[in-house]
Amino acid sequence: MMKLFYAPGSCALGIHVLLEEIGKPYELSKVDLAARQQYEPDFVKVNPKSKVPALVRDDGSILTEWPAIATWLALTNPEKKLLPTDPEGIARTLESVDYVVASLHMQGFTRVWRPDHFTPNEADYPAIKKKGHEIVDKGLKTFDEKLEGRDYLGGSDMSIADAALFYFTFWIPSRLKAPLPKNLEAHYQRMRARPTVAKVLKDEGFA
Repeated sequence: MMKLFYAPGSCALGIHVLLEEIGKPYELSKVDLAARQQYEPDFVKVNPKSKVPALVRDDGSILTEWPAIATWLALTNPEKKLLPTDPEGIARTLESVDYVVASLHMQGFTRVWRPDHFTPNEADYPAIKKKGHEIVDKGLKTFDEKLEGRDYLGGSDMSIADAALFYFTFWIPSRLKAPLPKNLEAHYQRMRARPTVAKVLKDEGFA
C-alpha cells in the first residue's frame, strides 16, 4: 500500500487530492513541520531533503518532489485522465505545474511566509515580503486569465495542474487572508466541491 508523508495544509495537500482521485489504497503519515520532525532521523531516512511530500510506493521505493509524484501518479493511472495524452496538452499541464511549484510557491509565497529563508537580517524582511507579494499577485493574475471560460486549466477535465493550483490557492485565503480573483475563486470553489477534495480537507483537519 502506498504511504504519503504530508503536513496538513502544505503543498502535499495537492498530492493527497490526487491520491483520492485515483482511488487506490493508501495511508497517511503526518509530519509536524512546526516541531521540526522533518529533520528527525526517522523521516530523514524517508526523504533526506527533509520536506514533504514523500510517497512510498507499493514496492517500497520512495518518490519525492511534487511534480515527479504527481506525474507518476497520473501516468500509472491513465484511466483517471489526470494528464493529457497529446504533446501540447502534456507540455501545457507541466508548464502550469512548474509555475505553481517553482515560482509561485518557492519564490513567491515562501518570501512572504518565511522571509528568513532568504536572509538572516530582519531589516530585509519587508523588501523580501514585498517581492514575494509581487510574484504571487502576478501569478494569480496569470492563472485567473487562463481560467476565463474554463472549469479547469486544461478545459473541462481536472488534471495534476489543477491539484497544484488548488494547494496554492488554498493558502491565499487561509494564510495570506486575501481574496482570490474571480475566475480563481470559482476554480477554488469548484475544487472544494469535489467529493475527493472535501474528504482530503476533512482528513487534514480543515473541514
